[in-house]
Amino acid sequence: MDNLSDTFFALSDPTRRAILLRLSKGDATVGELASPFEMSAPAITKHLKILERSGLIRKEKDGQLRRCILQEKPLKGASEWLEHYSHFWEGSFAQLDDTLKVLVAEEDAE
Repeated sequence: MDNLSDTFFALSDPTRRAILLRLSKGDATVGELASPFEMSAPAITKHLKILERSGLIRKEKDGQLRRCILQEKPLKGASEWLEHYSHFWEGSFAQLDDTLKVLVAEEDAE
């Protein structure tokens, strides 16, 4: 898969998004990331591997602990890709707004 596909795949899961949200506040150990979730250690490890493989996080050894660190580049790439389509949606919403104004004006005239 390409980098953008890897990023969106990783972001498709709410647990992984929650992990990224936590990491946006600062680095954390695997144990700290796992603590809010009621799932097995292997399940958390699987989520972290997907995040690491997508480039969204990296791990560093800190003694016996493994610290996870959020990586900006994949999120920036996804944001830039989505930004391209925001112009389309803004135009669509503007057209919808114009249509609603006409309908309201017609309704008020009746």
